[in-house]
Parts: sequence; structure tokens; C-alpha cells
Amino acid sequence: MASLNVGNLGEYLREQRRAAQLSLRQLADATGVSNPYLSQIERGLRKPSADVLQQVAKALRISAETLYVRAGILEEREREELETRAVILADPSINERQKNVLLQIYDSFRRENGFAPGPDADVNADADAGGDAVPRSGDDAGTSVTKDQDPHS
Repeated sequence: MASLNVGNLGEYLREQRRAAQLSLRQLADATGVSNPYLSQIERGLRKPSADVLQQVAKALRISAETLYVRAGILEEREREELETRAVILADPSINERQKNVLLQIYDSFRRENGFAPGPDADVNADADAGGDAVPRSGDDAGTSVTKDQDPHS
């Protein structure tokens, strides 16, 4: 069988499996993926699907996005953006409105720096329709002001 360009992924998976002190058989049991298939992945002979990578990541307690990047399924910048969004959305110390505002600001900075907004940016697209939304404090905390408006008029 010809080796695919997934050797880096296979080597990384083997290192992670060994660091977790798991045998191939134990990893196969934990993931529901066959032992021979996992062995072929580690040797760079097979390119696993995103589903298989997600199962392996869960069993090894590592980031699935990291495996997606190593497998060529996801670009590094996309992974970084997804991780940034995931951290914001998972933060229990801020409410949903605050999370949405942070994501709007993040997307605004990405656009300003020449990057496309993230996959969830269209959720709040109506807030950006009149310009860059800026959160206000005080009684009107739920409303936004655009660059071209005077907040005191």
C-alpha cells in the first residue's frame, strides 16, 4: 500500500497514545475503531475520516481540531478561530448577550485585518448592518451605537 501524506498525523497519534499509556487494542476498544485500522493510521497508510479522528481525540483526551489540522481536514487558522470561539461560548462567567458582543467584536477585528468573519458571524449580522456595533454601558446596555451616530442626540 502506498503511504499517504498522513505520516505526521500517524506519528502524532502514536505519541499521544503512548503518552496516555494505551495499547492499540485499548485505544480500539475506547474508540470503537478496529485495531488494524488504527495501526494503519499510525503507520501513515490510511487517512481517517473526521468522525474517526473525533473518536480518537475523545479517547485520548486531546483536541479534535488539532487532529483535523494534522490530517489536512482543517487549516491552522480555522482551528485557531474555532478554538477562540469555543472558549468564548463556553465561558460560564459571561451571559449570552456578552458572548454575542465579544464574538461581534472579534469578527470586526478579523474583517479589519483582512480575514473572513467566522462561521457564526451571520447570527449577529443585523447588528453590524449600520456599521461596527459598539456596546454601551448604562440603562441602554442592550442597544448598540454605530460609528456614525451620536449617542447623546
